[in-house]
Amino acid sequence: MTDGEIEITADLVRELLREQHPDLAGLAVREVAGGWGNQMWRLGDELAVRMQRMDPTPDLQLKERRWLPVLAPRLPLPVPLPVRNGAPSARFPKHWTVMTWVPGEPLDRGSISRGDHAADTLAGFLRALHQAAPADAPAGSDRGGHPKECTDGFERFFRAVDPGDLAADVRAVWDDAVAAPGWEGPRVWVHGDLHPANVVVSDGTLTGVVDFGDLFAGDPAWDLAAAWVLLPAGAAARFFDVYARADEATIRRARGLAAMKCLFLMLMGQNGDQGLPGGRPAWGPAGRAGLERVTADVR
Repeated sequence: MTDGEIEITADLVRELLREQHPDLAGLAVREVAGGWGNQMWRLGDELAVRMQRMDPTPDLQLKERRWLPVLAPRLPLPVPLPVRNGAPSARFPKHWTVMTWVPGEPLDRGSISRGDHAADTLAGFLRALHQAAPADAPAGSDRGGHPKECTDGFERFFRAVDPGDLAADVRAVWDDAVAAPGWEGPRVWVHGDLHPANVVVSDGTLTGVVDFGDLFAGDPAWDLAAAWVLLPAGAAARFFDVYARADEATIRRARGLAAMKCLFLMLMGQNGDQGLPGGRPAWGPAGRAGLERVTADVR
C-alpha cells in the first residue's frame, strides 16, 4: 500500500517495532486485506498494528487510544484494545498503534446463519455501548445528526447508484426518517460506522466489533441502523425487542439511516467493480440486500 511516497510494507512495520517496541519485533508480521484510512497488519497471533494511511490527521487513532480502554471493559463482545503507541518518526511520519486482534472473519467476507443469535448479540452489545457519555466525549463529524441534516449525502448516493425497483420505497423510507422527531435523550456513546467490514463473525453469528475511529456521543439511531445493514432478513424485529430502548421515532430515523448506509455500500461496490480507488466489490451485493430488508415492510 502506498501513501504519497511512503510504501507501507511488512519490513517497514518490523523496522518501526525494532525502533520503538523491540520486544515485539520478533513476532510474525503479515498484511490484513482491506483498510482505507488505516492499514492493519497482524502481529503474531494476538496483536495487530494499525498504521495511519489515508486519514489526513491522527485524530481517529488518538480517539481510539483515549476511549477504547474506557469502554471495552463493559462491552460484551471483543473490541480492539490499544496496548502500545507508535510515534511519528523520520522512517514513518504518521501515527501507528499496536492493538489486540479480534478473531473472526469480517462480515463482508463471511455470513450470518444464526439470525436470532446475531440479533440478540448485537442488541446486547449496543445496549451496553449506548450509555450516557461524559461531557468531553467526542462529537460526530460527518455523522451523528438528524437525517434531515444528511439529505445532501443521501441524494448523492441515491443518484450515484441504481436502486431499481426499490427506488420509490427507499425514497419513502428516507422521507419518513426526515419527518421523524429528533433524539431528545442524553448523548450516548455511538460506534458510528457499523457496516459489514467493521464487525467480525464466527460460527454463523457476530463475535466482535472493530474500527472505532468514528466513535462519538449522540443519537443511537446511527448504530441501530445496523439492524437492517448487518442482520439477515426478519431479524430486525427481534433485535429491537431485545434492545428495548428505541421509541418509534428512533426506529424511523434508524431505518432511514440504514437506507442511506446501504446506498453507500452499493456505491463502494460499484466503484470496486470499476476498479476505482477505495472500491469494495463485495459491498455492492451487501448494500442491495440491506436495501431489500429495510424496505420490506414498505412494499
